[in-house]
Amino acid sequence: MSKFPPKPGPISAKPLGILLNDVFAEAYAKQGFAARELVTRWAQIAGPEIAAHAEPLKMQWPRPVEGQPQEPATLVLRVEGPMALEIQHSADIILERVNRFFGWSAVGKLAFRQAPLSRARRPVRPGPPDPKSVAKVAESLGDIEDEQLKTALARLGAAIKRN
Repeated sequence: MSKFPPKPGPISAKPLGILLNDVFAEAYAKQGFAARELVTRWAQIAGPEIAAHAEPLKMQWPRPVEGQPQEPATLVLRVEGPMALEIQHSADIILERVNRFFGWSAVGKLAFRQAPLSRARRPVRPGPPDPKSVAKVAESLGDIEDEQLKTALARLGAAIKRN
């Protein structure tokens, strides 16, 4: 009998997107999206000019009638107020690009909802701390032989006090 525990097997890390695939698929399905790629790849599908001012909100599928072919869906877009008219004039282009992405005429018409886009705003990075406050913090640090370290600590302390 060996005194050592058995070696652990190889670690197989999986991407978070794969682990949460079912969660995301369910959330997108509730909004009528059969494929989440329409949302995640919207800028590539619609083009950067359109994607900068409009984003897909949901797809509304008409109820199927037995014996009849499935009618195309209505794609509901959230559009920024000032650009709504411009995006409306681009409706044919948007429909063509979306249907080309799907490979069939999945979307027959567009509906627009004027509202601010939900894209994440990048946080504004604060500038460097005020030199006077850096000098004040540097005085309180005491004796530190390395001047670069002392300067870095003073900048850090001034930034922390500012926030």
